[in-house]
Amino acid sequence: MSTPLLEVRSLTKRFPGVLALHEASFDLRPGEVHALCGENGAGKSTLIKLLAGIHPHGSYTGDIFVDGRAARFKSIRDANAAGIAVITQEFALVDELSIAENLFLGREPLRHGIIDWPAMQQRAAALLQEFGLALHPETLVRELGIGQKQLVEILRALDKQSRVLVLDEPTAALPEHEVGVLFAHVRRLRDRGTACIYISHKLDEVFALADRITVLRDGETIATRVTTACTLASVIRDMVGRDITELFPRTAPHAAGDVQLRVTGLSVARETGAAPFLRDLSFELRAGEVLGIGGLMGAGRTELLMHLFGAWGARVAGTVELERHPYGAPSPGESIRRGLVLASEDRRRYGLVLDQSIGFNLSLSNLHEFTRLGVVQRAPEEVRNRHFFSALQIKAEDQRVLAGTLSGGGQQKVVLGKALMTRPRVVLLDEPTRGIDVGAKLEVYELINQLTDDGQAVVLVSSELPELMGMSDRILMLSEGRIGGEFARVDFCQEKLLAAAMASAPS
Repeated sequence: MSTPLLEVRSLTKRFPGVLALHEASFDLRPGEVHALCGENGAGKSTLIKLLAGIHPHGSYTGDIFVDGRAARFKSIRDANAAGIAVITQEFALVDELSIAENLFLGREPLRHGIIDWPAMQQRAAALLQEFGLALHPETLVRELGIGQKQLVEILRALDKQSRVLVLDEPTAALPEHEVGVLFAHVRRLRDRGTACIYISHKLDEVFALADRITVLRDGETIATRVTTACTLASVIRDMVGRDITELFPRTAPHAAGDVQLRVTGLSVARETGAAPFLRDLSFELRAGEVLGIGGLMGAGRTELLMHLFGAWGARVAGTVELERHPYGAPSPGESIRRGLVLASEDRRRYGLVLDQSIGFNLSLSNLHEFTRLGVVQRAPEEVRNRHFFSALQIKAEDQRVLAGTLSGGGQQKVVLGKALMTRPRVVLLDEPTRGIDVGAKLEVYELINQLTDDGQAVVLVSSELPELMGMSDRILMLSEGRIGGEFARVDFCQEKLLAAAMASAPS
């Protein structure tokens, strides 16, 4: 057998109070797509940070080999020089620079020692066209959505012609048609000898793309197998250490309760005086119900939830009622007081104060409950925080741990806990399982079941049709800011849902 292009042997990495990796090993062959699977906190991100030089040689034990020779990366630059390009879940983009400037940051084309702006724009335009992105190279990155930012990250790595491409949850925010474009590029790179480490919680993607699968659990290598020798059940069993029989455990719907949210003829513009972006939306949400909302990227799913919460847009027409009472001028504070909360898709930007503790974040939306004469009473706050910390099974030593140090699944639990602490009647969940593992997803699904069992109403936005169909009682598909179709559970069908998502607006 030929020498692996990349090999790690017995890597062990410790953080204060945490053993992140323990004797982890795997190898990567030229022209191979090798998937790394595991729950949040299993050690995947730590492993790739060692490969990227983020955690330098000397801060861990074990060995990394490139082409059979020991590699001792002291920095990201060293890893790049060895042909390793890493795309992490956290964007490494400069919001105030253009797409073109971000694509070639640090390696700008020069002419007579000066940046060749026309050449940069031309190359950026070619990359965007090759990837099927209808974006202008001069567009500022801050104007892009999460999925578009992710694609810019991927384009930058692909253009570096790296020998090893590490993709950490690259499709977490991508709609299905852009996932297909990404897969086509990865396969093309594989055909010309580029090796890829692919990390994803979406196991259907893993089976569609990977040649081999390595599973990590609690920082240790559990198994490495050829993909054709694996089953979905066997990979999940290796990941969580137990059998999981149902991926979407939606409880049988109860009899519909009272209307908690009614939207009638709602049209919303991005700003006052602009043309409506959301147009003529009407629907109801009842107690004990999960209303799924789907659609392609840019269809208006996030904007709808943000507007209902009071954080986006100017209402042009229509009405909103909460528990049969008009809600004409929403604001986040007033929404929380009236029993409506939002768990944002961008938990790191809108959901958490990353450099503060878990406890600080949990009680942040409900401080009035613990405040007397303008002073926060720490004892009752601690008791309430402890309840949610335990009930949500947040994996941390205690609630004093900084939120920014948690895994993606742990951070999502804190976001949900912060929302639920307000005792809401209507819960808006925007991509609540984005970037978290199958075990953490199941815990979110069980939480949704618990909410509806208790009579609360849930709006679930998801880019994953199987998740929408598995956890919703009804589904609305948005298309270009309008409702493209509404479906009862007995009528759920991926083809029908996609057709509704792509329905054109009437002329």
